[in-house]
Amino acid sequence: MRSGVVAQKVGMTRVFSESGEHVPVTVLQLAQCQVVAHRSKDKNGYVALQLGAGPRRAGNMIKSDRGYFAKANVEPKRKLAEFRVSDDAMIPVGAEITADHFIAGQFVDVCGISIGKGFAGGMKRWNFAGLRASHGVSVSHRSIGGTGGRQDPGRTFKNKKMPGHLGVDRVTTLNLRVVSTDVERGLILVEGAVPGAKGGWITVRDAVKKTLPKEVPKPGKFKLAAAATAEDKKPENKPEPAADAAPKAEQAAEQAAAAAAQAAKAAEQASKAADQAAKAADKAADAAKKADKNKKEGA
Repeated sequence: MRSGVVAQKVGMTRVFSESGEHVPVTVLQLAQCQVVAHRSKDKNGYVALQLGAGPRRAGNMIKSDRGYFAKANVEPKRKLAEFRVSDDAMIPVGAEITADHFIAGQFVDVCGISIGKGFAGGMKRWNFAGLRASHGVSVSHRSIGGTGGRQDPGRTFKNKKMPGHLGVDRVTTLNLRVVSTDVERGLILVEGAVPGAKGGWITVRDAVKKTLPKEVPKPGKFKLAAAATAEDKKPENKPEPAADAAPKAEQAAEQAAAAAAQAAKAAEQASKAADQAAKAADKAADAAKKADKNKKEGA
């Protein structure tokens, strides 16, 4: 069982197949989806991967959260999610999952928070038929009608379908086909509609009720943080020898760890400075109050 991904819904568009048929698709973007932590059976009782996606400012986080990401040497993330995996499908901490984790033609299950629609009546919320639109009904055509029983039970049963809040629910859509992927831009094109509004966070994983194709990469398609840093620093049109690649990758990993530690220390110093500034402001306010009190007493 492989891990899923955390993606962000961009919107809907359409693509054309080789036969000329247009296919409506939803565009999902991977916003630096990285592995943040592992869940082991010995420590947590189950095997899973914790993934994070989306950048987040360290200054807007509490100290414990900053320390959590600094310990994993991962940039702070806006959205966290866990995916149950098998023992042979673990991905290293810090690895970034790419869009070719899924292949064209396979089926996936997507989960998101539906769009909120506020307070809705019974016809819109539960697809009730409403009352008659002709004789005997006055200004209540869209009402739901009677909701209670007779003298027995003499009350309305719990969970009766009635008007109320509609939307903002966790919705899972099964068996959506992956049309194509774009690794460079981190895009996954899924056929059909996906729950949630534009910009919402969506979890995507292999379909439970469909057979997984043999061509799917296992445990997944990802790139390590050190490898990504080495690729960014590598000069164009000048491939490095294989003997020099490993030491440079280790050096890049050490530099990344040192940079993460420095960022965590700077964040802690900033929080301490903010606390000191707040204490100084409180002292100044107390001094001002005492001065005002002394003036009033002297007058």
